[in-house]
Formats: sequence, C-alpha cells, structure tokens
Amino acid sequence: MALVVDPLQRVAQTPGSLVDHARNYLEGMQLLQRENDELRHAKLTTAPNLLRLEQLEAENERLRKLLLVKERENAKGQVAQILYTARDPFSRKVIVDKGQQSGIVAGQPAIDEAGVVGQVTRVFPFSAEITLITDKDQAVPVQIVRSGQRSVVFGLGTGQMELRYMPANADVEVGDMLVTSGLDSVYLQGYPVAKVVGIEREGAYSFARILAAPIAGVENFGEVMILDPRQPLPPRQPEAQGRGAGGGDKPGLRPKKKKQAAKGK
Repeated sequence: MALVVDPLQRVAQTPGSLVDHARNYLEGMQLLQRENDELRHAKLTTAPNLLRLEQLEAENERLRKLLLVKERENAKGQVAQILYTARDPFSRKVIVDKGQQSGIVAGQPAIDEAGVVGQVTRVFPFSAEITLITDKDQAVPVQIVRSGQRSVVFGLGTGQMELRYMPANADVEVGDMLVTSGLDSVYLQGYPVAKVVGIEREGAYSFARILAAPIAGVENFGEVMILDPRQPLPPRQPEAQGRGAGGGDKPGLRPKKKKQAAKGK
C-alpha cells in the first residue's frame, strides 16, 4: 500500500511545492532587489567621501614629494595652495594663498615635486601672484645636463618653452634635460626645468630653434612650494685692509713705532 500511495502523495503535493518554490523565488528576488537598491544608495552616499579620500591621498603623496625635494636640495620654503589663475588669457599666472602675512616677497622661486614652476612677481597681504615659466615674459638660465652647455630658456605663452641663442650646430638633442644653472640670484643650481622636444636647424639662420616642454606640472595640481630667497654672498674684504690686518701695509702703525724707537735711541 505504501509503495502505491507514495507516488500519489508526491503527485498531490507537487502543486503546493511549486507554489512554495515560486513564493520563495519571488521573495528572494525582492530581497535581492531591495539589497541592490540599498547598496546602490550606500555607494552613492559614500562616493563623495571615497573620491575625496583618493584626492587627499594623491595630495599627500605630492606633499611628501615636495618635502623630499626640500630636503634633497637643502632649501627652505613653505607650501602654498593655488587659488585660481589670473584673469589675463594671454598670460600664464596663478594666485596662491600665501602673501605678505607669510613672509612672501617678490622674486621667490616656486617649485613642485618635479621641477621649477615659476617665480613670485606680485605680493598682496594675503595672496601672491606666481608667473609660470611658460609665460612669454619669463626666462630661466639653464644648463644642459648631458653636455653642460649653458643658455636661457624662454616661455612662449602656449605651454611650451624655447631654448634661445644656441648656434645651429650646437650639441643639443631631443630628450636633453635642462636644469637651472644657478647663475642668477633666483634659482638654486640643479632644479629640473624642461626637456627638449623639438629642434629645427636651418643654414639660413645663425641660431637653431629648440623647443622644450616643462617638466613640472605648471598647469596641473594645486600645491607648490615657494622657496626662500637665496642668501647673497658676503661682501668681499678689500685687499688693502687684509694686508693691513696682517701687519704689512696699513699706514699709521709701524711708522709710528719706528719714530718711537728712534726717540728711544
């Protein structure tokens, strides 16, 4: 009897089992959809914080690199935040949040973790203007790392730079690194400035047209380090005073002693 009745019972229970499976399936789908909605909402809620965290991590990485540059070059300075760019569309200038209240003065160089960014040209009580090295009125004395040849690189106002006053047969190659030569009173020696990206040599001209691209992120990021002004060299003592201190040439000392000795005799 059990063998006969069991299949019948299973057949009779099939509709109920199908209904239970369908109900569980629909409830599971609703639960999954509700959980997906909650996760999507949570993702949208936390997205700004996650994006800000990534930006803060990148900012911290750049600041750490700036501090490493400061230690490596044995230079002192302070980190400034770029507020906005200048209103003049034909110039390459930015405004930072450090000014006279922070001890900023005109002429201080500005760098980032990659190289030279520009130079402070105007100072206000709570802000300062930095002219980027790509500005058409900006020039930086540089030296080619590979050959050691010195020259001056000028901004073109278009995001590129030009190495001028180089003979057509000068030993310059694409990819050469240009660093500050330190001959001026602004930049220390050895800061990366630009890399040669194009050379045009024509026999009709005495000088070659050499284009370079800045190494620093002059159009990127939001922080720069403003280095302290270079300390002037101590004044050189006149040679006459130096000889007099040694007891040889300064008038009025030994002649007087000779007179006193003559009187004693």
